Amino acid sequence: MATIGAGGSRAEAARAPGPAVLLAISAAAGAAVAVTVALTLTSDHVSGPGVHAALMSWIIAAYVFAGVIAWSRRPDSRLGPLMIVAGFAVFLSSLASAKFAFPYTIGIAFDLLPPVLLLHVFLGFPTGRLERPLDRALVATGYATAFGAQLVGLALGGFGDDNLVSLATEPDAAYTLLRVQLAVLSGLCLAAVALLVVRWRGSGRPLRRSRALLVDSFGLALVMIAFLYGSAALGLVGGQLAFEVLRRATLFAIGLAPLAFLVGLLDARLGRATVGDLLVELRANPAPGHLRDALARALRDPSLSLVYWLPDFGGWIDADGRPAQLPDEGSGRGTTLIDRGGEHLAALLHDPSLDDEPELLQAVAAAAAIALENGRLQAELRARLEELKESRARIVEAADSERRRIERDLHDGAQQRMVAIALQLRLLQGRIRDDPDAAEQLATTASDELALSLKELRELARGIHPAVLEHGLAAALDSLATRSTVPTTVSFGTDERLPERVELAAYFVASEALANIAKYADATAVTMRVRRTATEVSIEIADDGVGGADHALGSGLRGLADRVEALDGRLRVSSPAGGGTVVTAEMPC
Repeated sequence: MATIGAGGSRAEAARAPGPAVLLAISAAAGAAVAVTVALTLTSDHVSGPGVHAALMSWIIAAYVFAGVIAWSRRPDSRLGPLMIVAGFAVFLSSLASAKFAFPYTIGIAFDLLPPVLLLHVFLGFPTGRLERPLDRALVATGYATAFGAQLVGLALGGFGDDNLVSLATEPDAAYTLLRVQLAVLSGLCLAAVALLVVRWRGSGRPLRRSRALLVDSFGLALVMIAFLYGSAALGLVGGQLAFEVLRRATLFAIGLAPLAFLVGLLDARLGRATVGDLLVELRANPAPGHLRDALARALRDPSLSLVYWLPDFGGWIDADGRPAQLPDEGSGRGTTLIDRGGEHLAALLHDPSLDDEPELLQAVAAAAAIALENGRLQAELRARLEELKESRARIVEAADSERRRIERDLHDGAQQRMVAIALQLRLLQGRIRDDPDAAEQLATTASDELALSLKELRELARGIHPAVLEHGLAAALDSLATRSTVPTTVSFGTDERLPERVELAAYFVASEALANIAKYADATAVTMRVRRTATEVSIEIADDGVGGADHALGSGLRGLADRVEALDGRLRVSSPAGGGTVVTAEMPC
């Protein structure tokens, strides 16, 4: 994940290798090509040495020089060094063409390694890192098969009389092992291509043109290698001439991938020219959806998506105002944060290959800064409208639920008791004159029932509007603390009376929080703190319980959030598992 300021400065940058290092690598590549040509042209066991030397030299130079360019442009990526290693591995494998025993043995040892490095580059593109366990398993199996098993074959005495590390004379066993190696490597190449096809089809996102070209070229090379190795392992190629034609076609396909990479770099440079067109397009102040399309065209990434940061919401939203999340590491998506004034403004979610083009990202971010600010305001407006709709629906639902609760409490509580008293009075009306005991029983029963009814009515009235608030919020909170089943302390940081609606909201926040603590928190102590500044008042209820509360999952806390937000305030819940719960309401005052 990278961060770009709205002015165009990139927050993350790795140091590129110095010119001396790149020049030394390039010189080494030139020497490797010269050695390859010399050894191949003087070989006594290579068919068509001139064509073979040209193909091997092309592959070595293409991979090394493409890797040098990639490393210089994206030093924090492993792709460049990996391509350089692949180029020199091809050089080592080309030593198998030599007619001298020592270079021949080295060449045979590294003969099957280049396809695995190509597989490594393919699965690691564009960062050069193998993000998934399955990718790492495929590549590790490839290295073990191509190099480890090859050393075993050399030790068994295979590959002719020039083998200097022969420890036994089992050429048949070495040949059988070689066929197994070729079959395994063929399967790994096909598995890698199939794996990436499934992943990219499953993502449902189109690839950038430059990336699609590179992926197609790498995939073609791996398929050709798989066909060549599979045919050799199964003996399907008829004759030396047919095998040589297939091998040369495969070498040609292997050399296409670095060329595709260079075409992608050229495409990136041409892409910077589209920033001028983007500036013209943004002068019309496009709507958020059109802004995304304009940025996608400028970055040449049809999969681009755009999200905005809203400080008041403490999260990301898309252009339609819906909550959004930044992709995780290893998700196959790149993320570029755009900041303005030291704060997040927006984020571009794009093809990870764009990380190789920081200058283009910087230019687009600088050009689109004002439009992104306008887009964020429009997205915030949509989010607030959506929140308002949901809040109004919850308020109506809560009001209906509260009316049903009041009706139920009156019907099942005080109303039932009063009906029972009336029935008892009628039954005992004729007996009380002649029976003093019955009169005393009636008086006692009626008094008790009326007392209970009066208590229930008072509790019901307190739930509708707490009368204790007439004495101020401090007295009301002390009353709640006294009735709480969990030991509760109150810290009140102001001597002034607060506006009535603020006191009422704070009281209900504290009441609901204490009720939740008693039911779910398994706490031993609660602290309530009220603080007031020049512009706002906050109430905080903290416990030492089990935590794990989520205001999005409970209607009580969600209703309190609606009440606080109706005062243009904010309710926050911090409740890590095992770390207690802190409910904080902040309201303007």
